[in-house]
Amino acid sequence: MQNIELELAIKLINDSVKMIKEIEEINIEDSRDRLLAVDIYAPINQPPFDRSPLDGYALKSKDTIGASKENPIKLKVVDEVFAGGYSRKILGDNEAISIMTGGKLPEGADCVIRQENTNYGMDIVEIYEELKEYNNYCFEGEDIKKGTKLISEGEKLNYIHIGIMASMGYKTVSVRRKPRVVLISTGDELIPLGEPLIEGKIYDSNRRMISARLLDYGCEIINTDISSDDLKEIAGKIEMIADNVDLVITTGGVSVGKKDLMNEVVKVLGAERVFWRINIKPGTPAIYAIYKELPLLCLSGNPFAAIATFELLGKELLHKLTGDKELEQIRVMVAMEDSFLKSSPSRRFIRGIYKNNKLYIPGEHSSGILGSMIGCNCLVDIKPGTEKLIRGDKVEIILLNE
Repeated sequence: MQNIELELAIKLINDSVKMIKEIEEINIEDSRDRLLAVDIYAPINQPPFDRSPLDGYALKSKDTIGASKENPIKLKVVDEVFAGGYSRKILGDNEAISIMTGGKLPEGADCVIRQENTNYGMDIVEIYEELKEYNNYCFEGEDIKKGTKLISEGEKLNYIHIGIMASMGYKTVSVRRKPRVVLISTGDELIPLGEPLIEGKIYDSNRRMISARLLDYGCEIINTDISSDDLKEIAGKIEMIADNVDLVITTGGVSVGKKDLMNEVVKVLGAERVFWRINIKPGTPAIYAIYKELPLLCLSGNPFAAIATFELLGKELLHKLTGDKELEQIRVMVAMEDSFLKSSPSRRFIRGIYKNNKLYIPGEHSSGILGSMIGCNCLVDIKPGTEKLIRGDKVEIILLNE
């Protein structure tokens, strides 16, 4: 099968995946970073009544005409209002009501004087400042009017959204269900974390790395597992979970060696192989298949190849599954601050650090090396046939969510 271009691979993925439509009702305190399933409207005004923005005295502005420190005006204090309370009195002429921040303004008052501009009087208060109508006066609904759309369907909820919903009295909210993902690392060479490192073996790092990235992207990880290079074992694990998940990702076994079994796994499952092999480096032998409408994305076992192709393909797949706008690919043209002197006969993606609109390139770029990814926040898209890149050259980068 001929290698396909990355853009065609992404299109084939998008054409084969449907967005998750299921909705969950959850407590708002658990809704951070969840995708809203319905538009949210304001059921009440905010604030729900005219209120004081400060500690002071509610009064009539006309009663303060000419007031100053040298010429104080004295008003009778007829009541006191704390936050959460209210006064049944209707404010008369030459009267004041002591009021705390957030307190409901009494009927008849049209302004509030801050207590620092008075003598803090309890029965009679001296007013040292002339006020105008509606000075220090918060109107009902001045923040949010009843019926206003607060948050649109599909938005990712953050702490401000949660605060606004809480101010409206929402206890629960409808959100889209998270994608359920299974991740399988394949290879006889893999051993679990915590076990002694046996000669010829390596620790299973890909599964932990991609699991962490899946959590970044709002997924629910149903299961992660190591499978030996055994055709029936791998196929059996996928068959067992296929009806209960939205995506299966595997690492390892995608090339053409004796133990590269994922193409055979696809056949044994009776799945439709959508593509195998992409014109990119690293990650050329990635496989994408559909099994019982379940997307199956098979990535290289080399650590950088695995994470790079996950960012290029897996992230796009999750974008289609979730509708999360934050998973849209963002590309930026930027000037090289360092040089990359290796030739790139085919399209190549290398790791980079994007800072202050400049691009810095770390040292090592082998697909088996992960250490130089520390601090990297982008992939550099190098066009095929590029002999070298030197400082000042313009390149296109793909930003990675941090």
